[in-house]
Amino acid sequence: MNDELNILKHEAVKLLKEIIQIPSFSREEENVVEVLSKYLQSKNILTEKIGNNLIAKNKYFDNSLQSIVLNSHTDTVHPNKSYTLNPFEPIERDGKIFGLGSNDAGGSLVSLLITFIYFYEKESLKFNLIFIASAEEEISGKNGIELLLPQLNNLFCAIVGEPTGMQLAIAERGLLVLDCVSKGKPGHAAREEGINAIYNAINDINWIKNYQFPKISDLLGSVKLNVTVIDTLNKSHNIIPDECRFVVDCRVNEFYTFNEIIETIQKNINAKITPRSLRICSTIISTEHPLVVAGKNLGRSVYGSPTSSDKSLMPCPTLKLGPGLSERSHTADEFIFKNEIFEGIELYIKIINQLL
Repeated sequence: MNDELNILKHEAVKLLKEIIQIPSFSREEENVVEVLSKYLQSKNILTEKIGNNLIAKNKYFDNSLQSIVLNSHTDTVHPNKSYTLNPFEPIERDGKIFGLGSNDAGGSLVSLLITFIYFYEKESLKFNLIFIASAEEEISGKNGIELLLPQLNNLFCAIVGEPTGMQLAIAERGLLVLDCVSKGKPGHAAREEGINAIYNAINDINWIKNYQFPKISDLLGSVKLNVTVIDTLNKSHNIIPDECRFVVDCRVNEFYTFNEIIETIQKNINAKITPRSLRICSTIISTEHPLVVAGKNLGRSVYGSPTSSDKSLMPCPTLKLGPGLSERSHTADEFIFKNEIFEGIELYIKIINQLL
């Protein structure tokens, strides 16, 4: 079995290099999904494609059993302008594999896929295993993992593969994006007429900058509010703008609902608030859940993740766990160490063995 696992580990690296070469931006994942599907079919594993999502189940899937989901995403962000290497050329150098999506989340994707294959033909399991390569994670799109939720019944738990250094991200901040509109009154700038909507927005933005929600989480810290966009339709220098729009990025801990966040902000600012989505909520899995206990038994530590993922959309206790480091995500000349992939596969297998 060790020889077989070593072969699979090197196949994981080869597969990662193959998918790095294929642009797979959000909503454009179909070509990578095809590569993954062909790889699984070469192992005589049946696959199903739903939108740009790929799903496969263990050979002896039993509807009477609960299931464990192994999930990571196939989409990437666009490469930023600071790249010095070709983002679509999988360069291996000094033990690193460079390329767009190598760390976020290609390393997790191929590691979970190999883990699924490792267990695929095992009989008499306590749980089913479902592998999912999901789309649109980077944009929180509704045609990603959410499209598969009607298919995911009787779930025990899930592992969402994201770069966590193979530490246990048991909690995750919720993401709430607020579109805000400040109103004023138009007028001629030279005549000191009108009410400047930008100044009204500044007053609101100053409140947002300085306000601190009182409940602070041991895992996730405080709620974070950041104004990230400000704009006015007025492009003339001599007109007082009557409308100013700004966007607030809210990272929410487990102590607040989105409605509580919105109500508190709206009571204290004059701009009208419209939330873009109420879907990406804060999540937490108990430290006593068998999945977390299995990781802790292997010396892994628990923490709260500041970033969001498909964990927020899973309808069961979910652990975020994967090779690579979060701080490498979306950076120029993104990379993952080859040994991180090997170690990730080994740890995934050891964790699941404790459950099966």
